[in-house]
Amino acid sequence: MKLTHKDYKVAWICALPLEMAAAKAMLDEVHDSLSQPATDYNAYTLGTIACLPAAATVLSHMLPTFPCLRFALMVGIGGGVPSKDADIRLGDVVVSLPSAMYPGVIQYDYGKTLHDRQFHQTGSLNKPPQFLLTAISQIRSNGMIRNMKLIDAISDILERHGDMQQNFSRPSDDWLFAPSYSHSTSNSDCLACDQSQLVERAPRPTEEPDIHYGLIASGNQVMKDAKTRDSIAQPFGILCFEMEAAGIMDQLPCLVIRGICDYCDSHKHKQWQGYAALVAAAYARTVLLQVPLHDRNTDEVRHSGHWMVPFDQNARFMGREDIIVRLDQWLTQRNRPSKLAIHGLGGVGKTQIALEVAYRMRDTYPNLSIFWIPCTSYESVEQAYMNVAQKFGMSGMKPEEVKEGIRNYLSQDSAGEWLLIFDNADDLDMWMNDSDTGPALKKFIPRSQQGHILFTTRNRALALKLASNLIPILEPDQDTSLSMLGSLIDSDLLVEKDAAIRLLEQLAYLPLAITQAASYIQENEISIPKYLQLLEGNESETIELLSEDFEDEGRYDTIQNPPVSENEGIKAIGLLKAYSFVSEQSEGVFLALHRLNNDMFRMQFSNVFPTDDHFNRTLWREYLPHVLALIDEDDFLEKQHEIGNCLFQDGRHKEAERLALQVLHINQWVLGPEHLETLRSGRLTEAEGLEVQSLKTRRGILGSKHPETLRSMDTLALIYCNQGRLRDAEELGVQVLEARGEILGFKHHETLRTMASLAVTYWNQGRLVEAEELGIQALEGCRDILGFKHPDTLFSMANLSVTYWNQGRLTEAEELGVQVLEARREILGSNHPETLRSMANLAVTYWDQGRLTEAEELRVQVLELRKQILGLYHPETLRTMANVAVLELRKRIIGPEHPETLASMNNLAIILHYLGKTSDALAMMEQCVHLRNKVLGHQHPHTIFSTQTLNDWIAASNALLNLPLSAADEE
Repeated sequence: MKLTHKDYKVAWICALPLEMAAAKAMLDEVHDSLSQPATDYNAYTLGTIACLPAAATVLSHMLPTFPCLRFALMVGIGGGVPSKDADIRLGDVVVSLPSAMYPGVIQYDYGKTLHDRQFHQTGSLNKPPQFLLTAISQIRSNGMIRNMKLIDAISDILERHGDMQQNFSRPSDDWLFAPSYSHSTSNSDCLACDQSQLVERAPRPTEEPDIHYGLIASGNQVMKDAKTRDSIAQPFGILCFEMEAAGIMDQLPCLVIRGICDYCDSHKHKQWQGYAALVAAAYARTVLLQVPLHDRNTDEVRHSGHWMVPFDQNARFMGREDIIVRLDQWLTQRNRPSKLAIHGLGGVGKTQIALEVAYRMRDTYPNLSIFWIPCTSYESVEQAYMNVAQKFGMSGMKPEEVKEGIRNYLSQDSAGEWLLIFDNADDLDMWMNDSDTGPALKKFIPRSQQGHILFTTRNRALALKLASNLIPILEPDQDTSLSMLGSLIDSDLLVEKDAAIRLLEQLAYLPLAITQAASYIQENEISIPKYLQLLEGNESETIELLSEDFEDEGRYDTIQNPPVSENEGIKAIGLLKAYSFVSEQSEGVFLALHRLNNDMFRMQFSNVFPTDDHFNRTLWREYLPHVLALIDEDDFLEKQHEIGNCLFQDGRHKEAERLALQVLHINQWVLGPEHLETLRSGRLTEAEGLEVQSLKTRRGILGSKHPETLRSMDTLALIYCNQGRLRDAEELGVQVLEARGEILGFKHHETLRTMASLAVTYWNQGRLVEAEELGIQALEGCRDILGFKHPDTLFSMANLSVTYWNQGRLTEAEELGVQVLEARREILGSNHPETLRSMANLAVTYWDQGRLTEAEELRVQVLELRKQILGLYHPETLRTMANVAVLELRKRIIGPEHPETLASMNNLAIILHYLGKTSDALAMMEQCVHLRNKVLGHQHPHTIFSTQTLNDWIAASNALLNLPLSAADEE
């Protein structure tokens, strides 16, 4: 007779090859392998023990492959805990058995336990099922183990399997050393250990192993310290430490059996592992011979359909019988498409229809498994899949593995008949496109002749992509809507039928809107005309009324009422116009909002506009055009600072500065000049003066180590650095770094940002080794914590690239520079100031590599874009323009001794020399060398470069004149 997956009832789980070998040796008969899903990577050996089928695997993948498993045995090796109460020796067996206070196996965190010297329990394995406990009781009471002589069974196995004798025979030495004595040699054996440290134990009359029953501790690391072993084990009476049992917690009724191969101390070695595994396997075989295999009730329960629907049945559901009949025919008749979608407006009743179908199918077909997957977000889908996995016993898997595993399981005939309902499947991107959140959900849709999939969606375009059969759901007719309203409110309220009809018209006959209105009417005991009066009154009150929350079966907590939900933007303009939400202005160029909707949108945006964090960039970019149109409204006063920061991060500096000035004036007027928000809002204007005052005030009000004070110091250090006041910048930067490191830690993102800024200061001072060390530390920290594409990570990477350039390491500088430029183009856009800065830096690197054409192309692009975006007088624009006009502009705007002015002076001198104007070039370079020595110091790379260039020019001039060298190089 050919066996199938459903014929195997017991899982025998092994973690190590030698444990697997011992288990195989216990089989009376080995069977041929069976097929398994692509996602099940386990290695199976199938067979019988006294007509008892068995399997070995990891449960999370095993249960879908073997759906009729009743229990599992976790059989293998472990470390024993000898004590005065338990004379545990090598080769003995420990069986997990619950005590009065604890289940048979508890899980603990080894690292925390070792650090604190206190037991950190992180979980527990439910106690073994009663039929296993009963079998163990029979074994213990009958003295069966002693009578059958495990050692004789082991000898028989080794005789039949001669190839096992070398690795699985019983060793002779069983040495237990005092807990205070550690293994003292590099050899794995204990021949060189101090024999005087051995614990004296009475000899046993035979080599027959003892069987111990009690608590097993399962950790995440190997226990190999005797003192730690005893300090943890003694308070709880732990008999054995191991590592694998925690991985199968609560997935299937389980008994853990461990052969003792060491004493959890520093003297542990592998000499006893084979024999201990064989002893444990022999005991497991004995247990299986005592367990009744066939349990008709258990098998029947396993073959009944699964039910996972989060809502109760709606007792007031009515109408829609034509839709229900069509869905029933689709589910029950053969040769129908396996996927169907019902689609319609939000609130039209799609969820209620699907819910009614689910309950009717359960009542009619009890063996049908029904699973409900809410698709309000990717996270809700993943959570639902995890819940389905628990139904199948597939715990301990990652979300992406679970979705794939369920797809493969439901695609098998062994899964039986099933109905999968995806409710609120509205997000096309989530279903069709891979993203950072996860793979496209369409990839995880199962295929089976025995399964059906029902989608409910507002998105007809998505419905066409997901299902081959569509049913549109329209608003119910007037009579059905009246009946629905009548079932929800007191009958005497329907006396005024005209008012009821007018109300239904106002609510567009949407079932969810009707339910909401009825709930409000009942709760507040008002008439329909009174509710209509509220509905048709002041627009803001109407919004509030339509936003009233209410209880309704089949409605998700996270979804707002459709009458005031956010609409789908440009794709929905046609629908918005059809409902008179918007009207065309100026021959279709503009769309004007209806006054009611304008109020609603203003209130909505002021509530949902996100923070200015980088991770919200995509969201606030979508909101900014709408918010800027409403920026002067009272609702947005508290949001203007964050909106300004969003503009600044997006490179829209002029808009950001205008808004910052406005916020600054408002805060000073409303809150006072020393209010925290006034200080925070002044960063983008009159940088140094305001920041100095800000720092002074913050120190006085908040203290020197308050986060806001440190933030002000950090900003002022950056300003000083940009002004060329490098010593001041360094002093402040070091203070901030030390304070943030002490308070926040050196892995906090604000500390890393300070670290990166200080590296820039060191670079400007010519301290390139320190700049490189600090830059690498900042970059690695940002990558680990914030990810590769975060602005702070890119800032650190860009700075390190410039450091490499200054060190002449052009290949490394180019590699980092290209990565930064590509990432900034993707995240910030091609016209963002930070992107332009990356282009300019890369152009310089290309120039120094001799790639002049590429360098010039990049420089021209940068110059034109900076003129257009930042303006002619912006320092970044000036840096790009290496000519006389730039030098004069820089002198006028940022001062004659600013490092940027000196850079222009250096560049202009080089251009003059190239044009043959040698005397002018020499004069300008001499001035540049003098000022760079004064401002930057004689060891700064820029000073060294200018000095060397000047010396080369003087040498060349003297050679042409056939004159001896002057002392110009001694400047």
